[in-house]
Amino acid sequence: MSQKAGDPVERTEGDDIAALAKGGRANVFGFVLRLAARVPFLFIAGRLYGASVLGRFAYAVLVIEFAAQLATFGLKRGLAEQLAKDARPQSHVVADALLLCFIGSCATAGLLLIFPEAMFPNSGLNGLDRLLPLIVIAIAMTDIALAGCAYQFNIAASVRARSIVEPWTISIAALGFYFYSARDGLILAYVLAMLAAFATSLWPLLRHYGLPREWRPHPGRLWHIAIRNLPLAAADAIEWGSRRLDLAILGLFATPYVVGIYYVAQQVASLPQKLKTSFEPILGPVITRNIRLGNHAAIARQVSQVGFWIVAAQLGVALALGIPGEAVMGLVGPTFVGGAIALACLLAAEVLAAPAVVSEAALVYLARMRNLTISVLAIALQAGLTVLLILAARRLALPDLYIAAMPALALALALACGALAKSWLLGRLLHERVRIWRASLVICGLVVAIAGMSLTLLPARFEWVELVIGIPAMLGVYSLLVWRLAFKDPDRTLFRKKGLQGPANA
Repeated sequence: MSQKAGDPVERTEGDDIAALAKGGRANVFGFVLRLAARVPFLFIAGRLYGASVLGRFAYAVLVIEFAAQLATFGLKRGLAEQLAKDARPQSHVVADALLLCFIGSCATAGLLLIFPEAMFPNSGLNGLDRLLPLIVIAIAMTDIALAGCAYQFNIAASVRARSIVEPWTISIAALGFYFYSARDGLILAYVLAMLAAFATSLWPLLRHYGLPREWRPHPGRLWHIAIRNLPLAAADAIEWGSRRLDLAILGLFATPYVVGIYYVAQQVASLPQKLKTSFEPILGPVITRNIRLGNHAAIARQVSQVGFWIVAAQLGVALALGIPGEAVMGLVGPTFVGGAIALACLLAAEVLAAPAVVSEAALVYLARMRNLTISVLAIALQAGLTVLLILAARRLALPDLYIAAMPALALALALACGALAKSWLLGRLLHERVRIWRASLVICGLVVAIAGMSLTLLPARFEWVELVIGIPAMLGVYSLLVWRLAFKDPDRTLFRKKGLQGPANA
């Protein structure tokens, strides 16, 4: 052949970047849809149900989703490696993953059925509360189904399930169930939304892989998959837990009322978090392919590229939501305005965490145990800082809502330390520089922050100006500055609808 030896690798890397860009475009679209649906839910929950009911709901969901996270056995990301390495039919590999997830879901749900007080530590059990753990099965298996779709570069399945069906179902159901039960309506709406997302995720999975004909489950094989993915499962649980530990610790020190206000701030801050989580399923197949090829330079470039895209998008959203934080929280209800400080810290935490998330996408395959060690140290640091800051705030007799901001501050500091450590480790392993942050991006952020702060000087009666004019103006100015000053030609691939070759088009 007259082809150069490096040509296939270059072509594969080009297809990978195009696939990542395509996933990013779907991701941004999904973010907009999720934002449009999340605001009505928070408005309904805050205005109709109130902070105390919302706080009770938040703690129950925290425990349920942690149980679902454990039940996936790390296969949300590990499934890509299984599919890449296993010589069996892909439908059989996916069937093994779903069965293992089902077994894990039944185990964790069973524990919660026996000890339902774990979901409601500060309030009694009502109605069907004891049966709530059964929804763990649907949540965990939805994650596996969407991971299988992502291996086929089908991000649209995640967008439909997580950004359209799930948030709009919970918003509409929360409104409807309020007239049935103001006490249990939020939990009933949550169960319905999770079931709807599960049903939505199964159809594309079957379309990609079909039924697992002639598949036979084997206990030894399932055990091997579970053991193989234990470090990844632990890393996933710790990363997930780092976003919930603040709420869990706060629930031990504060009333459901304060927890409810913090939960709203957490939900608003979680919107930019979705900008990075949707890249994870695409990064998995891309990185595993390049590890198999031994192309470490490509991995460094892809992690740097995706990391920059995510940080650039998250910084803009964080500024637009954080600067007019009081007005944003006030949309949910006057009671929630005091959560603006916590919101600002949580938004900062999401931006600081982005390098850790994209670095971890490679570390879970290259250095699982060292990545796990860093994750454990980071969450231990977060826990220690959270308790220390809360106790210090109490000693200073600060108001409850200032105390509620302490877990968010601890989270931001811990995630920043974890991001530095993971980026450094990945660079050492790849012998390449992993460059995510750029000075030009920081300058763009500072310019927009200074301009945005001027809007907050308006009298309180003009808060609507911050929302209606300020947020779109900040996003517009930030986008223009980033495009002109920070984005280089490779970065603009994200906005080019270039056809993909090979698997990227599957």
